[in-house]
Amino acid sequence: MTQSVSSSFTDRPEAVLQLLLFVDRRSSSWEEAQRIRNYLDTVKEDGNFALEAVDVSEQPYLAEHFKLIATPTLIKLHPEPRQTLTGCNLVGQLERFWPRWQKSVEEFLQQCHRQIENGEKPASTCLSSLATSREIVKLSDEVFQLKQEIEELREQMRFKDRLVSMLAHDLRNPLTSTSIALETLETLNQPRNRAKREANPTLFDQLIQHARTQTRQIEQMIFDVLETSRSYDGHMSIHPQKVNLSVLCQDTLDRQIDRCQAKALCLETDFPQDIPFVYADPKQVSQVVMNLLDNAIKYTPEGGTIEVSLLHRTSGKVQVSISDTGPGIPFDKQKRIFDDRVRLKRDENTSGYGLGLSLCQRVVRSHYGQIWVDSNPGKGSTFHFTLPVYRD
Repeated sequence: MTQSVSSSFTDRPEAVLQLLLFVDRRSSSWEEAQRIRNYLDTVKEDGNFALEAVDVSEQPYLAEHFKLIATPTLIKLHPEPRQTLTGCNLVGQLERFWPRWQKSVEEFLQQCHRQIENGEKPASTCLSSLATSREIVKLSDEVFQLKQEIEELREQMRFKDRLVSMLAHDLRNPLTSTSIALETLETLNQPRNRAKREANPTLFDQLIQHARTQTRQIEQMIFDVLETSRSYDGHMSIHPQKVNLSVLCQDTLDRQIDRCQAKALCLETDFPQDIPFVYADPKQVSQVVMNLLDNAIKYTPEGGTIEVSLLHRTSGKVQVSISDTGPGIPFDKQKRIFDDRVRLKRDENTSGYGLGLSLCQRVVRSHYGQIWVDSNPGKGSTFHFTLPVYRD
């Protein structure tokens, strides 16, 4: 909020003596401002001057520009030199400096008259005006914001270049593996190889399953890259609705049942009947469950156990937990496991980019939930995340 003292102080558009009063919303601050106004009312016949009061809570950039250390503060903007009065009894200080300020006005006007007599353009009273200060601050802010935007765009370009490079590199293995499986299937399907196919009846099914698994891995890689790219730009699209979390988790588990059976994993579920609906984007939440389940299957050894459970934690949250009996996560890595492109030593010979968990975190946070991990190295890990309960 800005206030002028009175119209009598600002009748002349270019008042020579320009004063700026910074106040805050405390009653004592405005009481001091009123005392300054009262004093100026008594000296308004001394010459043309203008006072503008500024609430620092509404225009903090001006307080920063003038390097304020306290309020109320009275600043003489023009004529130069600039002078600042602050602390107790501003009116008393103003009374002492007023004669000097009037003398500086007279000197400035005399200088202007001399310049006119010499055919020169007189100095403007607006050189140190509040409007000029506002414009300087505004331009400085715009330059700073442009620099930030340019750097963000550069980082986005570097980030996407890295994603493309990683995608091109890591797609080679599953694509090659899928190609070999399909070529072998094509060979076995030829009439001259019927005897080989009949001698090993499970080979055909194994090759199909292998090709399907590799194709899913490729699909997951591409999804992670695309979604991470979108979320990095701030374009992650969330469309929450009423969701039955038990059904969603079971459907996601059914899509991974072949992989679990291939490793002879024991899959356990705990979905209580009284779990309430959640308010979430089913597609995005399904992908979070899929990512966490994919990791659990990848790192759990043959014959191990994976458990998926739901818990109504509070009146407002439902918790999803996915546990495995894999190698676990080192304690010093557990806090960073959700950061972009963080990969553990165990992942050095596996495909992926370290994007899955960071993407899960973005999705969960966009639902105002939390995600974390409990892990005991050598004994497995449990990933938890929460979602808001649906309210009618």
